[in-house]
Amino acid sequence: FMIPQRHDHSAVGLLGGSFNPAHGGHREISLLALKRLQLDAVWWLVTPANPLKEMGAYAPYEERLKQARRMADHPRIVVSNFEERKGLQYTVDTIEMLQELWPQMRFVWLMGADGLATFDQWKDWRRIFSLLPIAVFARPGYEAAAAESEAAREFSAFRADDAEALSLARAEPPAWTLFSETANPASSTELRRSASKSPRPT
Repeated sequence: FMIPQRHDHSAVGLLGGSFNPAHGGHREISLLALKRLQLDAVWWLVTPANPLKEMGAYAPYEERLKQARRMADHPRIVVSNFEERKGLQYTVDTIEMLQELWPQMRFVWLMGADGLATFDQWKDWRRIFSLLPIAVFARPGYEAAAAESEAAREFSAFRADDAEALSLARAEPPAWTLFSETANPASSTELRRSASKSPRPT
């Protein structure tokens, strides 16, 4: 995990999730965020467990970390076990601790449109909007659900357009935007399903 200095004023994207497994969609979101939001780095926060998912579906934590590092394969994408080391389970708690540790840094929450569609189920989701800017990336099949979600409706007045996206990392929250150009259909659920159907070597 990259440890910033106390005086560091970097802009960092935070991509949280179980990464079970990490896939090309995660990397595509990260690369676009680095470019469009002018970020210095993206941190993949690999969570030990997602409160909204069944624990039985998870690969071992260390295996998920190693696979994520192989998939990231970029000097400015850092795969982190921060949540596991700090005993954190909820996104809101993770963000608050990161901001407490590095108050000078500018964090942006990154997520797919499927996350926005169910964002109102997250703990203290309105507070997350108040803590940092949020960049949402389109996922095939989730466009309508994301646009019609409770979170999108409630914070519609704070949505930035494409022209404002470059300054999102410096925006005062609440502020969010939706990037439509990400179209990678990969999902961790489908990858696990495909893996379970693959014949095992004899």
